[in-house]
Amino acid sequence: MILLKILDRLEEWLIATLMGAATLIIFVAVVHRYAAGTSFLYDYVHFLDFSWAQELCIYLFIWMAKFGAAYGVRTGIHVGVDVLINRLSTPWRNKLIVFGLLAGALFTGIVGTLGANFVWNIAQTDQVSADLEAPMWLVYLAIPCGSYLMCFRFLQVCWIFIRKGELPHHDHGHVDGVDTDEAIEEAAR
Repeated sequence: MILLKILDRLEEWLIATLMGAATLIIFVAVVHRYAAGTSFLYDYVHFLDFSWAQELCIYLFIWMAKFGAAYGVRTGIHVGVDVLINRLSTPWRNKLIVFGLLAGALFTGIVGTLGANFVWNIAQTDQVSADLEAPMWLVYLAIPCGSYLMCFRFLQVCWIFIRKGELPHHDHGHVDGVDTDEAIEEAAR
């Protein structure tokens, strides 16, 4: 269980770090572009080169999306259409939920395996990205890493559902750190 908690925190930390880094890089690049377009700041910033910023942000968002999808499965915020399933009787509902979770695990496991094969093959080449000149295998490594983590999360949710009958549920009206009853009482005072 402690390893799962470490994995959970690592996943959250990684997503937040990737999102924060991409936001900071975009902000700095936009400020630089604006400053380079003004005559009185041009002399101070024209020597800086941020041509790589857009490419790096795209790669950061790809990695963030792959790990974010796994986070979504774990926390119950991943997109799912369950209107019809929720109308079924409990035995059929449970069977379809397990089938759906296992199908998700199978699909992401296949994508992860195909991605790993692709990464292995591209690592045998000297292909690099256009602006960063980073090895492309490193960029594409997001596919097997994120897909295998998502596969694990599907299996984890399935195991918990089979054992306890519980699915992760996200309350869209809840904000961490804010107790709505206390907030309403505080506002009434």
